[in-house]
Amino acid sequence: MFPTKDEWLASTVESPVDAQREIVDPHHHLWDRDDGVYLVPQLHDDTGAGHNVVQTVFVECGSAYLETGPEAMRPVGETSFVARQAGESVEAGGAAIAGIVSTANLMLGSAVENVLVEHQARGDGLFRGVRHASAHDPSPEVRESHAKPPPGMLGTAAFREGYVKLGELGMSFDAWMFHPQVPELIDLVAAHPQTNVVLDHIGGPLGIGPYSGRRTEVRAALRRSLEDLAQHDHVHVKVGGIGMSIYGVGLKQLPAAPTSDHMLATWADDLRHVIDTFGPNRCMFESNFPVDKQGCSYTVLWNTFQKVCDLAGYSEGEQNDLFAGTARRFYRLPAPGSTE
Repeated sequence: MFPTKDEWLASTVESPVDAQREIVDPHHHLWDRDDGVYLVPQLHDDTGAGHNVVQTVFVECGSAYLETGPEAMRPVGETSFVARQAGESVEAGGAAIAGIVSTANLMLGSAVENVLVEHQARGDGLFRGVRHASAHDPSPEVRESHAKPPPGMLGTAAFREGYVKLGELGMSFDAWMFHPQVPELIDLVAAHPQTNVVLDHIGGPLGIGPYSGRRTEVRAALRRSLEDLAQHDHVHVKVGGIGMSIYGVGLKQLPAAPTSDHMLATWADDLRHVIDTFGPNRCMFESNFPVDKQGCSYTVLWNTFQKVCDLAGYSEGEQNDLFAGTARRFYRLPAPGSTE
């Protein structure tokens, strides 16, 4: 009999490397679906497992859309839902959901402003920006992102008009794409530098389908793109997503859930390259939970990040940025306990 995911994760238990270091987790999801529930109690089970996670940022995942009204406006239901969850997170006394990244169809062009304003109105002061996922690959073996984007979306006039509107309104853009698409983001940010951008999940280095068994080649291509992207100072990177099976490193096939040492051996070089390319002041560690729960536990993930810092010899100030400071600055989060 095969173990359940929870049994598999429980097969490897670690104590935090540094239980005192303050952490802002800038990327997690919330949902109540037929295939599982991940709401504040489940989030707090993870964030409260030993590390000092004080704040989080929710990132869109198609939850609680409005069921009626104009199609373009339906995602604002997710912001309302997360604002309520954020209130529950504060009342519960664990990590506080301090920011909301929702979605809007930027292909609406400048007309997307109406949707963005409604997100802001429903966000209880927490709405910070948009992720309109562009992740797409021509191979049928690579599932497209939930936004079902057309190929080359970031280069279209309509998308760019909506993207510029984000910057005009002081909102940020989360970019989720696969590694061959990063040059499209470089073109976008070079043409329109007014919108602050964070690249999700270290740029999406695929390891499945036509990319299976080609990790060295994929790594080299992505590193060249990241080094070009880093020339644009307003672009940041989320350092994580390393539990996802689409990266093809075989975590789910292990007989027991991986240890942080296993994760370190698998990912340290890639994470250090991103951090050293962009600088700790433009990088933020992320959990991407519960998606990354398919690959390792929350405690193991953050232990991996802490061990990467120890291995690289990053200073105290640099680690403060990686674990909390960069995320707070990018998403304009108040310090815990602040009344601002």
